[in-house]
Parts: sequence; C-alpha cells; structure tokens
Amino acid sequence: MPLTPGPQHTAPASDGHRTEHDMLGDVEVPVDAYYGAHTARAVANFPLTGETLAARPHLIGALATVKHAAALANAEVGALDGVLASAIADACAEIRDGALHEQFVVDLIQGGAGTSTNMNANEVIANRALELLGRRRGEYSALHPLDHVNLGQSTNDVYPTAVKLALDAHIAELLAVLARLRGAFEAKAAEFADVLKMGRTQLQDAVPMTLGQEFGAFAATLAEDEQRLAEARLLLHELNLGGTAIGTGLNARSGYRERAVEHLRRLTGIPTLQSSPDLIEATQDVGVFVQLSGVLKRIAVKLSKICNDLRLLSSGPQFGLGEINLPARQAGSSIMPGKVNPVIPEAVNQIAFEIIGNDVTVTLAAEGGQLQLNAFEPVIYRSLSAGLDHLTAGIAVLTEHCVRGITANRHRLAQAVAASTGLVTALSPALGYETACAIALEAHHSGRPALDLVRERELLTEAELRVLTSPASLTGRPAH
Repeated sequence: MPLTPGPQHTAPASDGHRTEHDMLGDVEVPVDAYYGAHTARAVANFPLTGETLAARPHLIGALATVKHAAALANAEVGALDGVLASAIADACAEIRDGALHEQFVVDLIQGGAGTSTNMNANEVIANRALELLGRRRGEYSALHPLDHVNLGQSTNDVYPTAVKLALDAHIAELLAVLARLRGAFEAKAAEFADVLKMGRTQLQDAVPMTLGQEFGAFAATLAEDEQRLAEARLLLHELNLGGTAIGTGLNARSGYRERAVEHLRRLTGIPTLQSSPDLIEATQDVGVFVQLSGVLKRIAVKLSKICNDLRLLSSGPQFGLGEINLPARQAGSSIMPGKVNPVIPEAVNQIAFEIIGNDVTVTLAAEGGQLQLNAFEPVIYRSLSAGLDHLTAGIAVLTEHCVRGITANRHRLAQAVAASTGLVTALSPALGYETACAIALEAHHSGRPALDLVRERELLTEAELRVLTSPASLTGRPAH
C-alpha cells in the first residue's frame, strides 16, 4: 500500500469503473466521474439527508473560488508550477461558471469537519484540470488532488472560508428581497395614508391611527433588519485561509496567505475580505455563524409577527376584523365553498418556525466544538444556508403574491372609528380623565357613539370636536 494518502490512478476496469487507491485501499469509481476515491467513500459513508453539495451552488462556487485563489497564490510564491496552476485556475473558473456541479455528490452533513467536501472539490478540480492538460481523469501523477489542488491548504481553512463566501452570496440575495418587501410596504403606507382606523393594544381598541402608519411601521421594522443583516455580513469577511490545520500555517509557503486573500478579493469583488489577526482563534471560533443565525432568527420572528398581523387584519371577512383584503390565491377548503385562506402569510410563518429551530441547531453545534477545531460546521452551514434560501424565497412570494395586492376596506374602517370608544382618549385632555372615562363606559354599555354623548351633554363645542378628532390630531400626522 502506498504511503501517500491521496488517490492513485490505475487503468479503467472493463465494467465502466476505474480503480483508485487511497490510504485505506482500492476504491471503484465510475469511469466518467470527475470525483475520485475520497468522494466515493464519503458517498458510501454519509447517506444521511439526501441533500448533496450540488443542492448548494453558492458553496460549490465558493470552493472553486478558494481553490482558484490558492493556485494563483501558490504559483506566485514559487510553490506550484505555473502550467499546473493555470490548469487548476481554468478548471475552477469553469466550476464557478456553473460547470460540473452535478459532480459534487457528497451529503451536506458529514463527519470530518467538512473534509469530504474539500476532497470532493479537490478531485473534481484535479480531474477537470487533467483534461485541460490533455490527460486522462485519474492520472494523478501529472496533477494531484492533494499535492497540487490542495497545496498549502487544509479542510480547516478551506471549508470555513468557502462557507463564509457562500453565506455572503446568500445574504446578498436576502438583502435584495428584503428591500423589495420594504418598498412594497412603503408603497402601501403611502396608498393608505388617509385611511383612519383604530389601533389596538392587547387586541383591544386603543387609539386612532392610519392604516398607512400601520404599514409604514412594517416597512420601518424591515429596514432595521436590513441594517442588522448587513452588519452580520461584514463579520463573515474575516478569514482564516492560510492557517491550514489549526491556524499555525504549517505547509503554507511564506507570502501565500496574503496573496491568496488578495486574489479572493479580486475574484469575488468583495473588497472587505481580510485575514484574521489570530488564525488559531479564527480556526476554532464559529461565533460569526452564531451571530448570523441570531440575526436570521430576529428577521424570521419579526416577519412572522407581520404575517400574523396581516392574517388578523384580514380575518373574517364578515365576522372578523376585515380591515384589509389579501389577494385571493386559491380555494381555501375542500368542503366549504367560497372560503379563501391567507395561505401566503401562513407559508411564511412556517419558514420562520423552521429558522427559529435552525438557530437552536447552530447554537448547539457551535457549543459542541472542542479545542482547535469545530467539527460540526457542515450542519451549521446546512442550517444557515437552508434558512437563507427559504427566507429569501418566502419573502419574494410574500411581496409579489400578497403585499402588493392588499386593499383596504375603507368604509368599514371609517364606521369602526366613528363608533369606537377609543376616540374618547383624544378628548380626555379637554374633558378630564374621570369625565372621559364615564363617557367611554356609557358608550360601551349603551352602544351609542361616544361623540353623540359628548354633544348631547354639551361638554364640547362642534368646533372643539372637529379639532380634537381631526386626522392630524388623532394620528400625530400634519394636516395636508
């Protein structure tokens, strides 16, 4: 058995497989596969979720970008032959453009802190580079997955770097849809700026506001989340690439780390990428993922609350609040004709529940790390990337299939405001609390409008009532 742990090529077998060799022995690999022995073993070892790396194109692209930067840096410091570096870089560029993603066949959840993911990338890149050099797949004596593609690297710096770059791409997509949803709520706030309604606290009538103010608050809370997400995104830009196994930089040539990060900045277009000042700490610490998970949970919780409000405001429609109408998307019942349900907000609620659960997974995985490495980054990435993907899709659906089509039940809202005892709060400074309270209680028990009782007792003049109950006075918004 060879001492070199990397796969060794032998001639293709007649049954459509080629035989490769690793430190454990011979491995049969499909002759047309770009992956090799290490990947084949991982496929056999981890048939866990049915979700392979191919389901995460951002991660594949990030892995190829890291390998691309590493090859160029190694060539510049004299560690890698220029011809081999060029072939590796060209193979990586193809993968970054979407080629060979189906060859990334390892399950997202795996033991080994992401080693199988790194091996899968090394082998696919090596075999494509061999083809570009006019060689056969598996001819590793010419270009080796570990000796050349993985030169100066370890899974322990490659995988977390790729995960951070992949998450950055996910976040860019989420920020874009958050901005569109915020814009949709801002448009509704302007559309409903003149629609008076009753605000509520503890689900009880409180004081008047406009429907525009209610929708404007939705937009404002999303703007806050955009800011928090952008802050968390910046934290991902501190990298441990060049630290190799535990952060000491063993087997990486002098100058490699700096050049590799420079190439990453150029290849990704992210100018804020930087090397961590303490690579040992950076290799074992996954606090950035905990931070990001917390921000995603914050977004999910607040978005779910907004969806709850939309469902409440549209409830009924005859015998609920019925203040707004959500677009009808599908029949709501197999037994009740004419029933329409708030299915879009309900779907987003469920995505939020999933993300809240994912945050627990990330927390436990982060806490479970030991000494110089956290072995559980695969489940951290799977949880975060799934949450980002689902949240992005859910927000896009909420924007286009729900929020943009919301209408107001203006007549119903006007009637409710006129009849509500909540108007008495606006009169309290003029009437005094005790008198205002007595009017409110009588209006509630008698069912008569509070303003009628004030007029009947001549407690305020019509001019005073007009001022105190004007939209500007009631909502704190200037009159137009």
